[in-house]
Amino acid sequence: MTLTSFGPANRIQRSAETHPLTWRLRDDGEAVWLDEYQAKNGYAAARKAFADMAQDDIVQTVKDAGLKGRGGAGFPTGVKWGLMPKDESINIRYLLCNADEMEPNTWKDRMLMEQLPHLLIEGMLISARALKTYRGYIFLRGEYTTAAKHLNRAVEEAKAAGLLGKNILGSGFDFELFVHTGAGRYICGEETALINSLEGRRANPRSKPPFPAAVGVWGKPTCVNNVETLCNVPAIIADGVDWYKSLAREGSEDMGTKLMGFSGKVKNPGLWELPFGVTGRELFEDYAGGMRDGYKLKAWQPGGAGTGFLLPEHLDAQMYAGGIAKVGTRMGTGLAMAVDDSVNMVSLLRNMEQFFARESCGFCTPCRDGLPWSVKLLMAIENGEGQPGDIETLLGLVGFLGPGKTFCAHAPGAVEPLGSAIKYFRPEFEAGIAPVSAAVPPLARPIVIGA
Repeated sequence: MTLTSFGPANRIQRSAETHPLTWRLRDDGEAVWLDEYQAKNGYAAARKAFADMAQDDIVQTVKDAGLKGRGGAGFPTGVKWGLMPKDESINIRYLLCNADEMEPNTWKDRMLMEQLPHLLIEGMLISARALKTYRGYIFLRGEYTTAAKHLNRAVEEAKAAGLLGKNILGSGFDFELFVHTGAGRYICGEETALINSLEGRRANPRSKPPFPAAVGVWGKPTCVNNVETLCNVPAIIADGVDWYKSLAREGSEDMGTKLMGFSGKVKNPGLWELPFGVTGRELFEDYAGGMRDGYKLKAWQPGGAGTGFLLPEHLDAQMYAGGIAKVGTRMGTGLAMAVDDSVNMVSLLRNMEQFFARESCGFCTPCRDGLPWSVKLLMAIENGEGQPGDIETLLGLVGFLGPGKTFCAHAPGAVEPLGSAIKYFRPEFEAGIAPVSAAVPPLARPIVIGA
């Protein structure tokens, strides 16, 4: 994996002033353990938060900085923190780190946990202080075995140094932190499904309201934040709101920096810390190096498999939530995928929808039955056996499974790339429709939902 930043690969060095997430990384890719982390100003922000800041001041600072969730939804972090109850009599509260990074084409949190585990722990420690939570869990994707090993070692180092456990930094504040590895389900990325799984239940999303801030883990107030989100907290506390806001490019409504990447048949696939507001073209050409020789860019997704496809002419969009929304899709996780001109879009979508159908929790009918239905239709079209009306049925499913139509956001994310692929590449779908003379009357075509 490549990790460069703010300029073409290997030309500009990372610094604490411009790269709050990645400046401590080692060139050899090895993990930064406690001694080295503290030598690089690690836990200085936590000491400041404990010694000089009231708990509500920490919340307000994060809110003023404009930090938003980095898991894909982009909800303002300080606002989310503000939803936690103010009642001091509620002495059991939880902080959960969502490290169930199952979004296809996304690996940013893995890098942070494997190489900078203490950055995440410091971010959680400050957040726990602000939220008055006495226990935290890192809910980790089960396949991330190296991350689990490194996080557990870092937790033990922090305990031995008095940075976790009882009476942290002499403040009288107690905070325990545990690494919990999940069983490997995409739906656990939804915060209430994560909570159910942590409790030992089936990973189904919960009805909201009540929201986790009121009724979360074991019925207690709970805050759930993404890995990258929590890793931004120490820099905001250490260096202030104005500095953090200054990192973003002009025109961006999102503040700070973001881990962004590009995969696919590009010359330099990798992951970089970049300011919000860079353009997709900069990311694609200056960092990823453009397409490999012999390939042309056909389409791209800006932030994981659950975001809509864009065309090469959309590369000038700025990479922040509002900038990507202007061209009709979502920022998502910020890790883009290039689709080259050798890829058949029907086959690509069939593969994606198979994944999403398999990962549905099955709780609500539109998702449980609609996604397998889309797979059956796509398989028929891929094999040249599609029937007249199949494309319209797929577009109907895109509408039926859209935002607000299902219990959680799994199905809307699953069908967003499908709708955009038909919009931009409809002739490829039409090519899989059998001639009218060979068509089977719709009533004679059995479709077994959920098979």
